[in-house]
Amino acid sequence: MVGQIRGVRSLEKDNWSIHFTWVKAHDNLGNELADQLAKNAASTRDRETAYSRIPKSAVIKVIQEKGELQWQQEWNFSTKGETTKSFFPNIGERKSKRLQMGINLSTTVTGHGPLRSYYHRFKFKDDTECVCRMVPQTTDHVIWECAHLLQLRETLKNRIRKAGGNCPLSNSDLANNYTKWFQMFVNSINFDSL
Repeated sequence: MVGQIRGVRSLEKDNWSIHFTWVKAHDNLGNELADQLAKNAASTRDRETAYSRIPKSAVIKVIQEKGELQWQQEWNFSTKGETTKSFFPNIGERKSKRLQMGINLSTTVTGHGPLRSYYHRFKFKDDTECVCRMVPQTTDHVIWECAHLLQLRETLKNRIRKAGGNCPLSNSDLANNYTKWFQMFVNSINFDSL
């Protein structure tokens, strides 16, 4: 049915005039006449459109696609949300993910929350350094470098390798291609101990 609708829409774009008419089935006397009328209608292009409306669902889909395109353009040119963009550069991919959003995942994909670099911006911490060594405690550091998370990180990397992936990955690949394991890793982090 969907293929037929696409075919009809394709013909309409080529300026075909398409008309649908109900024909009673198994009416032997009228079958030949119905066939002839259908052939005539199909071969004649100068007829008025009998039905020019489209379903509400089609209109909604077009509006949603245009809205998502505009959202993506604004997302691309925004100077804010750089951490989040590193995980989800594409709005459509982000919308397709079923994320179990909690404080850990939110902190990780936004850079806002119990990270020393974030708290330092608001004068809640004296410095940005992670407890593992003298580097700023950022999202990237927590995911890819922090010595306190070495065992959790190795488990994550092993799962990625078993799935055919290679490390290191970009944040986008991690969040979009290994979503389940990324969430498990993030949810296992105890930010209070970092």
